[in-house]
Amino acid sequence: MKLLFQLSIRNLCRNKRRNAMLLVAIAVAVAGVNATNTLLRGYQYDMLESAINNLTGHVKVMAEGYVDDPNVKHSFELSSEQLPQLPEGMVVGWADRLRIPAVIMSERETRGIELVGVDPAKEDISFIGEAEIEGEFLQGADDGRVLVGKELARQLQTSVGRRLVLIAQGADGLNRERGYRIAGTFDADGTGLEKNYVFVGLSSLQALLETQAITELSVRVDREEQRLPAKSALRAAFPELQVKDWRELDPQVAEMFKFADASLFIWFFLMMGALTFGLVNSLIAAVMERVKELGMMRALGMQNSTVLVQVVLESIILMTVGVVSGTCVSLLIYWSIADGIDLSAYAEGAEMVGVSSVLQPVLLSEDVFLVAIMSIILGILASFYPAWRVIKIRPLDALRR
Repeated sequence: MKLLFQLSIRNLCRNKRRNAMLLVAIAVAVAGVNATNTLLRGYQYDMLESAINNLTGHVKVMAEGYVDDPNVKHSFELSSEQLPQLPEGMVVGWADRLRIPAVIMSERETRGIELVGVDPAKEDISFIGEAEIEGEFLQGADDGRVLVGKELARQLQTSVGRRLVLIAQGADGLNRERGYRIAGTFDADGTGLEKNYVFVGLSSLQALLETQAITELSVRVDREEQRLPAKSALRAAFPELQVKDWRELDPQVAEMFKFADASLFIWFFLMMGALTFGLVNSLIAAVMERVKELGMMRALGMQNSTVLVQVVLESIILMTVGVVSGTCVSLLIYWSIADGIDLSAYAEGAEMVGVSSVLQPVLLSEDVFLVAIMSIILGILASFYPAWRVIKIRPLDALRR
């Protein structure tokens, strides 16, 4: 095997220009695939983060019928004793909310919105806990002021400190109306969130609607892999309620998340498939130049399997050097853009596809490892055809060339 390795290195060094060009092609292909994977993963995880932050969490507990008819009639009461004992380190946080459709009126405009009663201390698991606030954030669950989005404030032609009127349906089916002062405005990643949500203290909203109930319990876990165990535990704790995860509540994002996984493989096979044809052509040319040499070695007693191993070994060496070089280049590319790519100039289009204004690339070691292993496997498979062509030629015919 040592002799075959030495022969393979010597044969690869015979035509330095051709093999150098092939090495560059392999490195560029591997670097391109890895760099693209980091962007696709960034897009994928950004969609996941947006879906979870959008008041959904990884898992949500709701009353039967609330998804189809979101109003205070489809609500439930929650006591601290009812919370399940999930494994330590699994749950990042949870938030109970009262979320209903409502109408908001300023002095000049009227809009339909989603009115959300929250406990501000628990909202670090949603976008509102990280949003930039102009004015003041809600001070507690009993805060009788509202927090509106900047875009909604612009549409309503109002500002911090002004008064608004909210109309919502109470627990008895009758409308409730109350005036609120704007505590502050929030700046979210997308204007859709800013136009849709208005936040108020949970206890304050419950008092307005004359209820002690909530409409949802949102739970955020530490890792996506813990979503299903948390969902099972919550279903056992709340058998009479609906328990849904973010994939069920936001199926469009879930399908886009799956599509991103498929895109990684499609892109890899497109790039490496084209590269494989180049590798096959290069190996055929290299092997055909040495037909007489290989014929002589076979005439001296070298077995066909040994010839096959030598040609495959050359391909493995070539692919390994190219893959290592390409991986190093892709790491340099990742580190150069690790702080994120600013998409603020395309904010409206980015929002439509569920991406924030800064796309943060994500590098997964399993992606890099998979690309490296599959590239070498493709190189091995590509080398069998040139080797097969050589061993099909009889030694005597090879020596006559």
